[in-house]
Amino acid sequence: MNKDDLSKIFQILKKATPEPVTELIYKTNFQLLIAVILSAQATDKSVNAATKPLFKIAPDAKSIYNLGEKKLKEHIKTIGLYNAKAKNVIKTCKILLDEYNNKIPQDRDTLQSLPGVGRKTANVVLNNAFGQPTIGVDTHVFRVSNRLGIATGKNVLQVEKKLEKNIPDKFKMHAHHWLIILGRYTCIARSPRCFDCKVVEYCKYKKKEMSND
Repeated sequence: MNKDDLSKIFQILKKATPEPVTELIYKTNFQLLIAVILSAQATDKSVNAATKPLFKIAPDAKSIYNLGEKKLKEHIKTIGLYNAKAKNVIKTCKILLDEYNNKIPQDRDTLQSLPGVGRKTANVVLNNAFGQPTIGVDTHVFRVSNRLGIATGKNVLQVEKKLEKNIPDKFKMHAHHWLIILGRYTCIARSPRCFDCKVVEYCKYKKKEMSND
């Protein structure tokens, strides 16, 4: 895809949603980190439903650690992979308390050293908490990037690297939010709503659904 078309895509997405934000609900950087850890292979809606009551009684690393793995599981058991996630969250809370003075690290490598934190999670935290122009590639971003043709790849790292290279700097801060919105509500996995897509004229996807019948 040429640079002019790519810029036009993001200009259109920006006009539709000038200041996009994550749909995860949180009040602190710590709560964001926990919410993103819990969101792996789960919907933001399901995470918010679990974290709303959890954060009321355990809003920080110390209180969640004191809650313990068993009680934490009771709060997040409606979320997929909750057993492994509970174990990782407790371990991460312990590390934050012992090694980082209860502060969230602001670099990708350190964040990725925390249990349950992969590259996507680190990128999302860096972007939303610290205003870094990182690009978190989830299933929506991966799918939309390949379909549009703005960054094709067989795995998320390939797509992330191409997005970082291809997207103009002025769009990078919110780029993954715009692609998530497009993938979540329009360019959906099984039956993409191409007929309702604002950037369909630039899309390279060969199996466009142009009818809503």
